[in-house]
Amino acid sequence: MSNTSKRPRTAPPADPAAGAPAPAGRPVLRLMLAAAVAGLEGLAVAVWGITMCFTGGHNAVPAGLLVLVLAAIPLAAAHGLRKARKWSRGPALIMQLIALPMAWTMLHSGGPAVAGGIVLGLLAVLGLVLLVHPATTDALGIKRTASS
Repeated sequence: MSNTSKRPRTAPPADPAAGAPAPAGRPVLRLMLAAAVAGLEGLAVAVWGITMCFTGGHNAVPAGLLVLVLAAIPLAAAHGLRKARKWSRGPALIMQLIALPMAWTMLHSGGPAVAGGIVLGLLAVLGLVLLVHPATTDALGIKRTASS
């Protein structure tokens, strides 16, 4: 047996085009908050899909399953944001932009949906602000263009 010390292997350099994570270090708070917003929205959509499956007519199950599949988008984006993956910002931004007109519709529908519209609207605006913040884009390794 030899007395060689075991050194940890170093990972090969990350390919920036492959959506590699940002350099290791302390996670950016805004990035983690954006991941939490996307995850919360994904969980809400999943609960909505499960509810549809069990409370509705004969067409409710396929519709509920479709909603469950759609819940994977914000959940995957939340996971990617948590891991600081570049690709995750696009789906998260799209979900926030989809949530805004949904919140507007809920606000104007009356009844208990108004409270849900307020929460959804606030989450969507918060998510958008967090996702476009320079600290978030820097943490994801997204290059900003110089303003003219």
